[in-house]
Amino acid sequence: MASEAPVTVFYGTFVDLPRVKPGENHELAIHHGALWVSSATGRIEGLDWSISSEEQLARLFKLNGWSDRVKIVRAREEANEFFFPGFIDTHIHAPQYPNSGLFGSSTLLDWLKTYTFPLESSMENLSTAQTAYNTVISRTLANGTTFASYFATIHVGATNLLATLCHARGQRALIGRVCMDNPDTCPSYYRDSDAAQSLAATRENIAHIRALDPEGRLVKPVITPRFAPSCTVDVLSGLGSLAGEHDPPLHIQTHISENKDEVELVKSLFPGFDSYAGVYEACSLLTRRTILAHAVHLTAGEMELIASRSSGVSHCPASNSALGSGIAPVRELLDKGVTVGLGTDVSGGYSPSILEATRQACLVSRLLKHATPSTSEDAGMGKGREVLSVEEALYLATRGGAAVVDMADDLGGFELGMLFDVQLIRLGSAVSSPDAVQQRGATTSSASESVVDIFGWESWREKVHKWVWTGNDRNVRSVWVGGVLVHSLDCGLERGNSLVGILAELAGGGGWWKWIAGGVGIGALGWVLGRRRIL
Repeated sequence: MASEAPVTVFYGTFVDLPRVKPGENHELAIHHGALWVSSATGRIEGLDWSISSEEQLARLFKLNGWSDRVKIVRAREEANEFFFPGFIDTHIHAPQYPNSGLFGSSTLLDWLKTYTFPLESSMENLSTAQTAYNTVISRTLANGTTFASYFATIHVGATNLLATLCHARGQRALIGRVCMDNPDTCPSYYRDSDAAQSLAATRENIAHIRALDPEGRLVKPVITPRFAPSCTVDVLSGLGSLAGEHDPPLHIQTHISENKDEVELVKSLFPGFDSYAGVYEACSLLTRRTILAHAVHLTAGEMELIASRSSGVSHCPASNSALGSGIAPVRELLDKGVTVGLGTDVSGGYSPSILEATRQACLVSRLLKHATPSTSEDAGMGKGREVLSVEEALYLATRGGAAVVDMADDLGGFELGMLFDVQLIRLGSAVSSPDAVQQRGATTSSASESVVDIFGWESWREKVHKWVWTGNDRNVRSVWVGGVLVHSLDCGLERGNSLVGILAELAGGGGWWKWIAGGVGIGALGWVLGRRRIL
């Protein structure tokens, strides 16, 4: 049996957000060329932004000694396709997905009792859990999410199942068994019996995930106290110690200051602590691998504490709007040195799409000046500085999220050595084309048709902005995690896209290339390309 080709070549337009220094503006980096991904490591092994034609692509193949088994995946210019880094969802509740869009007029604490706890408790049934988890993994992948930080439930079996499904489906993920043992705030039918049982069950999940993926290439455990009000100090302290037992320390995820009533509840439950963040700090839960969801109502002192511990914040704008929690002051968090990514917070958030979170982050930032918190006055909030640009929001969706999950050197951009977690976006042919106009007019109800209208005169920056504001999952044509195709709306994407495909392109679609590639053999390539004077 033939061995696997050493690389896959990706060719076309690549868009990402470069790293910037604090205070610098974010600008889209738009490159046209080729990069190649190692089949062994799933990382970008090389790139060449000077490749601009099929002839140059063929030369690249010859220089690297690649055979006809090396696949080529093209982002087609005529279809306004481009490669973009996979989205990173830094906060999502997998068992809550069936409740997406169901929150009535509830605020956070009422919503938990009415909708969330009953649904999560039902995941003890593994058939129910498998249906919910398979669906949410499918939906997030279809929306370009290559990495998700999942809250599961208190159930060991169902949490193990979520990890197994993510691993099998090829989605990179943090998987956390939810810990909640406080009888004063948790329902009797859905809570850990005590701190010892909560910690023992968490250890079981860690052991399962480590056995499933010993090197943590796809799935990793994450310590998950639901939030301070649902836990006793014994559980919070025990989880902090458990995270620190490992080398490197385990990731930690929880909620903080999502809702004003929640903040007051923490004050009443933990009177000996000076703040909500102070509770986590005292229990060793603020680390560089900690993800704090929401952070809507932090004090300036809490922001500084979180920044000093290099902990990250997951900004969940759709959820905060849906539950009426407030607007997180993202600019102030960034100014104070806090690392910020985006989260969908399904099902407090109504959509599993980080693209939707991206535009909601832009929108709510524009409203913040109308409700400026007192802590923001010295930072110049309320004067327009808090508004996030499309580029900044996309940065949060990719590189920001990568930093929050402590993978800044591995995910979020197109650089040598980075993991190839990427989505292929198709905006569709320009509507100025008669064929495109007719097709769009005749198939507007088709599930495969893009809802982004491109007229042909837009710059690439403008095309990307249109995608952010009007795009959806139908624009996500394919998704790779570590160079492995994990989702595609184009079943034949990689079929024939190899060196023989270059011959087809050079021949203008003529039939003779099949004779050369098949009947005579790929050894004829040198003669063919030599005749075209490109070698």
